[in-house]
Amino acid sequence: MKKGKLLVFSAPSGSGKTTIVRHLLAQPELNLEFSISATSREARGEEQNGKDYYFISLHDFKQHIKAEDFLEWEEVYRDNFYGTLKSEIERIWAMGKNVIFDIDVAGGLRIKSKFPNETLAVFVKPPSIDELKIRLKKRSTESDDKINMRIAKASVELATAPQFDKIIKNYDLDVAKAEAYQLVKEFLKD
Repeated sequence: MKKGKLLVFSAPSGSGKTTIVRHLLAQPELNLEFSISATSREARGEEQNGKDYYFISLHDFKQHIKAEDFLEWEEVYRDNFYGTLKSEIERIWAMGKNVIFDIDVAGGLRIKSKFPNETLAVFVKPPSIDELKIRLKKRSTESDDKINMRIAKASVELATAPQFDKIIKNYDLDVAKAEAYQLVKEFLKD
């Protein structure tokens, strides 16, 4: 099986990384396929199993960890696991495509460390913590407690930005999308 490239997009929640990743997926010339993460949390809103995430019970997630089925995984919040199944990467590479990840900071850096030459790790930086809080509240998908947990985590995540290959400052979404496209296009040339 021919290995493709890995494109990691990480950021604090509400930074715009998902919007940027969706934009890149809509560009057929980039030959990208989205890596669907597994999670032990419940689906939110319109999320669908096998499209947005693989929703796995906490027990089954822990079984996958024991079996070493994950490329990377993390307990993001208590009993709230996220990870990338090795089979997901194999599925995408078997299609002859490059893998794009919309993934948390720790997971993104783990992938980069395991595949340093095949991976472009991009950190999407929000304008400010205050703007992040506004964006998370606008989503109306989580309680104030959850939002406050995400904001506290964001401060820690922002400190990891220099460990990534590139940083995109998302002050203007259209500019950030264009910058992401150019970065990916250049990286895939090699």
